[in-house]
Amino acid sequence: MSMRRCKITRLSLSQPAIPPTQLAKEFMARVTVEDCVQRVPNRFNLVLLAANRARAITAGGTLTIDRDNDKNPVVALREIAEDMVDATELRETLIGSLQRVDEHSEAEEEAETLALLADPSHVAMSEQELVRALQSDRDGGQEERY
Repeated sequence: MSMRRCKITRLSLSQPAIPPTQLAKEFMARVTVEDCVQRVPNRFNLVLLAANRARAITAGGTLTIDRDNDKNPVVALREIAEDMVDATELRETLIGSLQRVDEHSEAEEEAETLALLADPSHVAMSEQELVRALQSDRDGGQEERY
């Protein structure tokens, strides 16, 4: 077994040391959360808005700043930090994308129920048969499983 010797070099005091702030600038991301929190105070909301904006960019949305070889989430954060996109508009877009559209409004459901009751063939139905028919409509026409 051979032993290797490591050569340790000493730092010269004559060489100027790199200040920690410059080191931090060289190794940290271009966008920090602190830059974005000034525009969107809640960090959870910031993540939601930036993710939604990044998806919009992926889907072909227009960029408001230069990409600078950054990925879409970083571009979205930079847009928010530089106030190039409106946070309230992003919030409204996010809410709209998360909402589900109900195919039947209450008025349509009430009109269907009134039409069923007005049909003469339903007048002779017993209450139990009517309840079973309404439950079948509610369940999508599936018969009882049990």
